[in-house]
Amino acid sequence: MHRPKSLKLSPRKSLEIEWDDGQVLDYPFRHLRDSCPCATCKEKKRASEGKPANPLAILAPSETVPLAIADMRPVGNYAYNIGFSDGHTSGLFTIEYLRQIGRPMPQSDTKTQ
Repeated sequence: MHRPKSLKLSPRKSLEIEWDDGQVLDYPFRHLRDSCPCATCKEKKRASEGKPANPLAILAPSETVPLAIADMRPVGNYAYNIGFSDGHTSGLFTIEYLRQIGRPMPQSDTKTQ
């Protein structure tokens, strides 16, 4: 299993993880939040499948601020707990799961030699 070598917040509103094999993957905040593997988020996704979003839904104050990572802590040697600016803090992202959901770096940010 590959391990993170370094983690960096990007001005593009994303997390960049450099892995021990040299691969650098991008994790836009919205993508991370939408990929939250916690039971509450999984249940919400299941409940909303096939149903259009309510256009008259009232937003909580925390939902009106730009999404960001508010806190990120390692959990043992196998995961990170990520807290978001919308108040959601129960996401436990295993290292294996992070590797799976990572996206290639945007072309404008890749190094050319």
